[in-house]
Amino acid sequence: MTETMNNVLNDDKKWKIIQGDCLKVLEGFAPGSFDAVITDPPYASGARTQADKQKSTRQKYSSMGDNAPPAFEGDAKDQRSWTRWAAEWLAEARRIAKPGAPVCMFIDWRQLPAASDALQWAGWIWRGTAVWDKGNSRPQRGRFRQQAEYIVWGSNGDMPISRPVPCLPGVFKYGNPGKRIHLTEKPLQLMRDIVRICEPGGLILDPFAGSGTTVLAGVLEGYRAIGIEVTDVYAILAQERIVRELAEAV
Repeated sequence: MTETMNNVLNDDKKWKIIQGDCLKVLEGFAPGSFDAVITDPPYASGARTQADKQKSTRQKYSSMGDNAPPAFEGDAKDQRSWTRWAAEWLAEARRIAKPGAPVCMFIDWRQLPAASDALQWAGWIWRGTAVWDKGNSRPQRGRFRQQAEYIVWGSNGDMPISRPVPCLPGVFKYGNPGKRIHLTEKPLQLMRDIVRICEPGGLILDPFAGSGTTVLAGVLEGYRAIGIEVTDVYAILAQERIVRELAEAV
């Protein structure tokens, strides 16, 4: 497995999508392989009861009915299970990250405390929380709008301020993508902004590639990127999407 993953790292291609469980795939990479880990894992928070949590993600995250994008795996855990699982893959991701490499993980308000716990249990230094302001949400009288999601971020040990990286904002304001191929797809421009936390020319890892937005954003910004996606239909859709959009960008 390690030899196979080393071949992936030494490939001349700018990007790759690997279909498989990230915990198994990450084991195959050598320590210090990646310059940044930037990802959007399943939140496992889109339901009020455990029975609702077990429903298909198409039911939990979309009102589009039969026109909704395909369901994705890994979103039915309770909070304790999610935190343990997140700590496991974050620890494995830190093992294969270079010293000082940044980690950025999307999450919502429900799992924000669990996410910061898991990040630190895995050995990363937690450095803060950035905000993705989506600009819209269902209004509720007497309540604040839930119009933001969050980016818990940190580093693998010391992170010198001399890194050749620009000053990045703490709040990103972009609406949800209009034509999504994934139920929880993030805006491409948002991801193009966020990947810039990686040093120029670096190799970015996304253990939960989904529709391939992080990988696509990384390549468009001049990085190399490897994405891992457990749901086979999305691994195919991500590859097709990246090929198509890179061709259009030429």
